[in-house]
Amino acid sequence: MFETLSDRLGGVFDKLRGRGALTEDDVRGAMRDVRVALLEADVALPVARDFVETITTRAVGQEVLRSVTPGQQVVKIVNDALVEMLGADSSELELAVAPPAIIMMVGLQGSGKTTSTAKLAKRLATKDRKKVLMASLDVARPAAQEQLAVLGRQASVDTLPIVPGQPPVEIARRAVQSAKLQGYDVLLLDTAGRLHVDDALMGEMKAVAEVSRPAETLLVVDSLTGQDAVNVAKGFSDQIALTGVILTRMDGDARGGAALSMRAVTGKPIKFAGTGEGLDAIEPFHPSRVAGRILGMGDVVSLVERAAETIKVEEAEKLAAKMAKGKFDLDDLRMQLQQMQRMGGLGALAGMMPGMKGMKGAMEKAQDTKALVHLEAMLSSMTATERAKPALINAKRKIRIAKGSGRTVQEVNKLLKMHQEMEGAMKRLKKMGGLGKLAALFGKGGMEGAMGGLLPGAGAPGLPGLPGGSSPFGLPPGGNNFGKK
Repeated sequence: MFETLSDRLGGVFDKLRGRGALTEDDVRGAMRDVRVALLEADVALPVARDFVETITTRAVGQEVLRSVTPGQQVVKIVNDALVEMLGADSSELELAVAPPAIIMMVGLQGSGKTTSTAKLAKRLATKDRKKVLMASLDVARPAAQEQLAVLGRQASVDTLPIVPGQPPVEIARRAVQSAKLQGYDVLLLDTAGRLHVDDALMGEMKAVAEVSRPAETLLVVDSLTGQDAVNVAKGFSDQIALTGVILTRMDGDARGGAALSMRAVTGKPIKFAGTGEGLDAIEPFHPSRVAGRILGMGDVVSLVERAAETIKVEEAEKLAAKMAKGKFDLDDLRMQLQQMQRMGGLGALAGMMPGMKGMKGAMEKAQDTKALVHLEAMLSSMTATERAKPALINAKRKIRIAKGSGRTVQEVNKLLKMHQEMEGAMKRLKKMGGLGKLAALFGKGGMEGAMGGLLPGAGAPGLPGLPGGSSPFGLPPGGNNFGKK
């Protein structure tokens, strides 16, 4: 959602980096461009003004103007100020209370409150190993309570049984009592929403809060509503003691102003961000990582965390054992492509890699999800025997595979050539003594030393999972040809 802002700021900083020395006028001119970029991204005017004043004061100091790399110093100052504006440190949920820890979810209708409740419940149950109970207090919206019950079954989280006609305050009282009696660690209360902030809504929120005494009161706002999301947050924070914010639809095409303004306007931290429709699509909001993505510095920590969550240990161990023997069949290639798709595709990975922001759009257009889907379709059109023994695939089989996957014979040939190159790399790796020998070579001669004897053409890595060479992000050799006509 920060792509437009990221591109604009990137252009401003490229001009600064291109100069050997900076004058105060250069810095002030760049800061004016930064202010315009923030306003175009829908950042609240007072927030944009304060932000630019802060970074200008720091950037026109002598230590920057006389620095060896003044352009880089300015980028660092902007990065630090962005982190401060977003909240400096990530904020965890305060659950260190006598159980059950009660979390009250509030917000307007349509902001994704019920879905966010289920996402948060699933995260607490699976990652934090908490015993979680959900209760819907929304008696105004038709089938709202049934919706939470369905989501609870999907997330394998318990929900409070529905009693028709019971008012919200009574439901809250019953939920607290049930959670205490049945030994739940966390109770999530999904409150009712309105189309706008009004006295009736606030009265209900306060009554529920008095009965339940929540440890956390989280406001759910839709980031696609831009400045209106900030206004909603301010309206709630003036009336209720909020402890944090959950921003939904962070994967959308909003301009990012809501996220950048939220902390400064409300004084409340953004605790979680919804990044998709699935019940797993919620992640903690890390200001430093978000700032890094905006400024094109990447987010390697999130990339590693995502890899740890998506890569299946059994598959990785099985692949490592086959690689040690110099074997690599089409089933192994298919496994790697599926891992890439689970991690969000090449475009998502590019956005998290330092210095790769400029490639993100090109990769999404040329060879991201569609290319991976096409490769997966061709592999799925093969029989298990063909994937295990690619040498069996003759001209007739290629035609059948192409027709079955909706691709061309030429693309099937590219896929097979890609596999041949990877298989050759595995065999050369085995001759060199396997992965242990490769690790030792990395220590002696670096990447080029390790790769020189392994692959034809020094410095052209083709091993799966190793970046560089002709195959960005470890896409197998030849993979970048897909998507090209």
